[in-house]
Amino acid sequence: MINENTAMAQLSERLALACGYNPTCATQIRVAATLHDIGKRCISKEILEKPDKLTPQEFEIVKKHTIYGANYCKFMLSGELRKMARDVALLHHEWYNGNGYWGHEASKLPQFIGIVAICDVYCALVYKRVYKPSWTVDESISYIRNQAGTQFCPRLVDTFLSLICA
Repeated sequence: MINENTAMAQLSERLALACGYNPTCATQIRVAATLHDIGKRCISKEILEKPDKLTPQEFEIVKKHTIYGANYCKFMLSGELRKMARDVALLHHEWYNGNGYWGHEASKLPQFIGIVAICDVYCALVYKRVYKPSWTVDESISYIRNQAGTQFCPRLVDTFLSLICA
């Protein structure tokens, strides 16, 4: 059975291709997507696997996985892939409207970050987590559709839905 991270990375590559990226760049997006949560290695399992709602302090700790991940990528990769993976790790929780972790408007960030973000959220919804059951595909699609223009770029949502619903 394929794990959630691999599924998310493969879906990111497929979405990148559907958005017009060339195969080489789409593969780089898949590699960057694979590393998007590597910074969670620096977060305690007690917090990451907590079955209850996080406290505000715990949530601030979890948010730092993006910074830790970006730092990991600086040392793991080189060239353009390093920059892409670093940006994905740091910014994959940014929202289209600017209400993400660090307040960057995803509408002003490279499109590949939005590609990984939408695939990350979709997989987080359809896979079971310690703090939530898995959602159905229909529930997950409905969530993604409803977040167009808020959490996600509307154009990316349309392309994503055409890919998932095909």
